[in-house]
Amino acid sequence: MMLQRILRWTIGLPIAIVVVSFAIANRQWVTISFDPFSRDAPFAAMDMPLWVLFFCGVFFGLIAGWIACWFAQSKWRRSAKDTRRELARAQEQTSQLRRENIAPPDNFL
Repeated sequence: MMLQRILRWTIGLPIAIVVVSFAIANRQWVTISFDPFSRDAPFAAMDMPLWVLFFCGVFFGLIAGWIACWFAQSKWRRSAKDTRRELARAQEQTSQLRRENIAPPDNFL
């Protein structure tokens, strides 16, 4: 537990320092244009600090990676679901066989 905390601080603090330094160093504003045909008067444009653009890109990259992994793992989720269904069916058959084995025969007396 203590080792995890030390490791977290040893890795997290330098990353935080780099991120804050990056944001401070890139305070200039940039214009983001979504119109590929007109540079002078774009149809859709947005002004934002460069660091905001960078972090938005990182955020959307993380989301896209998460979605891609989710779709890539669908076969494993389907397999687990089928296995759970098969296990439930086997347990039901086992309990049914135990009930039949414990119950007295019909022509007992």
